[in-house]
Amino acid sequence: MSFDPDALIDRRRLKRKLRWWQAATLVAVALTIIAGLQASDLLLERDTVARLRIGGLIVEDPRRDALLAEIARDASVRALIVHVDSPGGTVVGGEDLYRSLLVVGEKKPVVTVMGTVAASAAYMTAVAGDRVYAREGTITGSIGVLFQTVDVTSLLDKLGVKPTSLKSGPLKAVPSPTEPLTEEARAATQALVADLFDFFVDLVVERRPLNRDQVLQLADGRVYTGRQAVKNGLVDAIGGETAARDWLTAEKEIPRDIPTVTVQPKAERSGLSEVFSSLTEKSLISNALTLDGLLSVWHPDL
Repeated sequence: MSFDPDALIDRRRLKRKLRWWQAATLVAVALTIIAGLQASDLLLERDTVARLRIGGLIVEDPRRDALLAEIARDASVRALIVHVDSPGGTVVGGEDLYRSLLVVGEKKPVVTVMGTVAASAAYMTAVAGDRVYAREGTITGSIGVLFQTVDVTSLLDKLGVKPTSLKSGPLKAVPSPTEPLTEEARAATQALVADLFDFFVDLVVERRPLNRDQVLQLADGRVYTGRQAVKNGLVDAIGGETAARDWLTAEKEIPRDIPTVTVQPKAERSGLSEVFSSLTEKSLISNALTLDGLLSVWHPDL
């Protein structure tokens, strides 16, 4: 049989292609497995204590709510520890998370551990816990509701711009930056803020060992350190996750050797988009500008 150099070269090319496709297949299988693990809310085969981290601005999140509903149903999850490190968010976002945590609390113990900041809607979230811990230097409280607007009519006058609005009623689309705030509009907006403030106060009264008068004295919008919050009753004790586990053992008879497992909502975006999103979400100001609804948020510059 004669030697054919071209055939030898073709065979070598074919082998390289086969090795490439084998490697690509292995990578694809591995990525599929990893994606499946990331997409799963819970993959627990033994008793655990779940750990959920709440950070950034709190808004409505169906994926987070679905995860909490699964935690409530899963008998292998003996308790939930919620780490909260957030300046707050929308009122509805805080209410939504608060009520989802209450659903878990109907089935198993929920303990809240505050981080650097747990104020406004984040404090609303925290009080859903059966036990609330804070660090001594935690910033918390800021019980209240914020509605901000701006009047640019003087600036528009200087620019020679005169906006016109046709409305079905005098209180439609007010406050508006393009028209002066009337007393009627101010009163209507203040009534809205006051109603949501009462709602916030009611939640605190329901969950903390304080009566309404005591909560109202604390609910002037100010923030408190963790030390102050323990003294005034907004927080139960100083501590972190270790203290939370100790309390679960002492009060709920959950063995200390049961592992604590971090859980997170199902991922819907690719890894690169998650990284890009996390970078763009670092700015509190940019987030605040994109939020709809009334805010319950604490920040020195807002």
